[in-house]
Amino acid sequence: MHTTATPTTTPDLTLDGSGLAISDPRTGEFLWSVPEAGPEAVSHAVEVARSAAGPWAGVAPAERGAALRAAARALEAAAQELAGLNSSETGRPLEEALAGIAAGVSTLEQYAELGPVHRGHSLLGSRTASDYTVAEPRGVAVLLTPWNDPVAVACGLIGAALVTGNTVVHKPSERCPRLGEALGEVLAPAFPPGVLLTVSGGAGVGEALTRAAVDVIAHVGSTASGERIAHAAVQFGAHVLRENGGNDPLLVDRDVDPAWAAEQAAIGAFSNSGQICTSVERIYVHEAIASEFCAALEAEAALRNSNGTMAPLVDTRLRGTVHAQVSEALEQGAHAVEGGSIPDGPGAFYPATVLLGCTDSMQVMTEETFGPVAAVQVVPSFDEGLRLAGSGRYGLAATVLTGSIAHVQQAIAALPVGTVKINEVFGGAPGGSAQPRGASGEGFGYGPELLDEFTRVKVVHVAAPPPFALRERAPSVEDQR
Repeated sequence: MHTTATPTTTPDLTLDGSGLAISDPRTGEFLWSVPEAGPEAVSHAVEVARSAAGPWAGVAPAERGAALRAAARALEAAAQELAGLNSSETGRPLEEALAGIAAGVSTLEQYAELGPVHRGHSLLGSRTASDYTVAEPRGVAVLLTPWNDPVAVACGLIGAALVTGNTVVHKPSERCPRLGEALGEVLAPAFPPGVLLTVSGGAGVGEALTRAAVDVIAHVGSTASGERIAHAAVQFGAHVLRENGGNDPLLVDRDVDPAWAAEQAAIGAFSNSGQICTSVERIYVHEAIASEFCAALEAEAALRNSNGTMAPLVDTRLRGTVHAQVSEALEQGAHAVEGGSIPDGPGAFYPATVLLGCTDSMQVMTEETFGPVAAVQVVPSFDEGLRLAGSGRYGLAATVLTGSIAHVQQAIAALPVGTVKINEVFGGAPGGSAQPRGASGEGFGYGPELLDEFTRVKVVHVAAPPPFALRERAPSVEDQR
């Protein structure tokens, strides 16, 4: 355990000679510091992972799956400790942190089953030859994971990478480094030495890892960071998969219950204090039900603000970014019917906020906010709402609330996103892999297809040699042995 605690107050995140200093987002009080990996430590981690890559790739897939199951059991046993660290470092409520760890356990178990049955394909060639493909691990995988659902996201990438025979160097977010280190301490003993390594640090450590001699880089985080990683990978040759920022729209049709639609909007915009990559970021509501919908959404936000269920944002730095977008919208003519101001008191709290009168030129409608802000624009028709919902540079997900099957099909065809959700802002069957588009990333980030991202395909052609008559010869010494 590389943590120290001092009863003082510091900024949310400090990067200095002592490493990463973390403060409690509820109170602002200093929690602990975690040493940051230096250049030599980063290089050493990659070298160790490279040395372990060959032997681990040679382990039978069923054995790799068994190791993942052992890791899942260890994670389950450490759930309370890890959830406490998650809650302390990011402010996430304990029950939600436990749910994220349970999701991580399930994900490891899922990949333990999927990995051994991940297979190549037979190819149609000559009847006297065999043609098929073989999936092989890429080698060393660098995983750069976020703070907003740190255990579940990390376990998905770790599970898929390891079960396909890669070794992993994991850098957790600098906003929850002690949790990241503890997760590594829990999972790594299930695997041979060098197979799963954890390094702590800020953006500099992440940049060093993306410029190292690695084979695949998986990143879940901001679009700006993801774009820098993609540019670095072009120079150094690593395969990249990234799930980055979103500006997910919610389109509300005229033929749905406005109170139910407002409840869906509130769940999408305010869950985890809006700190979910697929949060509802912008809302387009048909003018026929706009008045009732907006009143109900205001009530949903007011209830959350009054009953104490809103958790803080991860730190005051993010809160400042969120409030800057809200302030800009207010200056440009929007009005906050609930929330919209920084509360008095310690910590990084920000209220559930409903902004009405928004336009498509405001940042709250064009950029990712990543906070508990429901920005609403009234539209005259479903077609106009669909046009606006399909605009912008992001392409992560979108939700449509409608009772019209024609509008459902129209939306599915028109929305340029990886995931389209109809009549439910969150949910979906397991394994529903999606490919983000535009500024939201590239590659499959979860599901069975994630196994494909961590492997490369080799095509094999086996043909029989032509007939050849062996000449009679005297037995050799080798033959007589």
